[in-house]
Amino acid sequence: MWGKNSNGQLGLGKKAEKVVPVPRKVECLDGVTITVASLGFEHSIAVTDGGEALSWGEGESGRLGHGHELSILGFLKSISEYTPRLIKELEGVKVKSVSAGMLHSACISENGTVYLFGERALEKLGFGKANNATTPSMISSLPFSEDVACGGYHTCVITNGGELYAWGSNENGCLGIGDTDVAHSPERVQGPFMREPVSKVACGWKHTAAVSGGNIYTWGWGGSHGTFSEDGHSPGGQLGHGDDVDYVEPTLLDFHKNVKALKVSCGFNHTGGIFEYI
Repeated sequence: MWGKNSNGQLGLGKKAEKVVPVPRKVECLDGVTITVASLGFEHSIAVTDGGEALSWGEGESGRLGHGHELSILGFLKSISEYTPRLIKELEGVKVKSVSAGMLHSACISENGTVYLFGERALEKLGFGKANNATTPSMISSLPFSEDVACGGYHTCVITNGGELYAWGSNENGCLGIGDTDVAHSPERVQGPFMREPVSKVACGWKHTAAVSGGNIYTWGWGGSHGTFSEDGHSPGGQLGHGDDVDYVEPTLLDFHKNVKALKVSCGFNHTGGIFEYI
């Protein structure tokens, strides 16, 4: 791992530098086989070949799932984990998919159950009026699930039937359900725009992208201005539709080539895909 390490998000130990400009091996994981990893906003999550979930980095808001919470005096008992730590609440659960968002995280077990932990202020993540879920909380209303993606304040899940569900903050239409209303519980993203099962989903800060039937669809925050600025510096463009307006429903990207989308990934405000020619 490499990069900013202000809160131990690189997992290199408490004495490691605050910035690590070159790749460095996470020595404490010697002998451990990591199969899946996800990096969020100053925290990281990984899964071993045995299905154990590890997390490290900034622990504020409960995003690590270790139960970090405020003390009586109003200070965090501990805000960071500097080396990978087993999420105790998930012991005995075989994890197959994880995602680290901005202030929350999610994982899916081998039996298709979704667990969520971290920031849930203003009911943004569907857990009622509580502020934080400091340990993994099960989302029982979802069908058997395969993959999960966390954005700034929203979450998307793909079921084993290729259905897409989304919930949380719906700023700029990032849930893709046709409006900008907050969804306090999972809502299915549906419509004629996605006629095939969804195979991949990715979440940015306030935008989302998915692969369905070899095509990529994007929606959410496009910049909100409607026109690119005169100096060429627009806050939008991450949806790939040639403009910087918002889209509240999944919208097909036209690549003007015979290509099949295999994967898609969202950064904070940028998007990328992997394709093969057909």
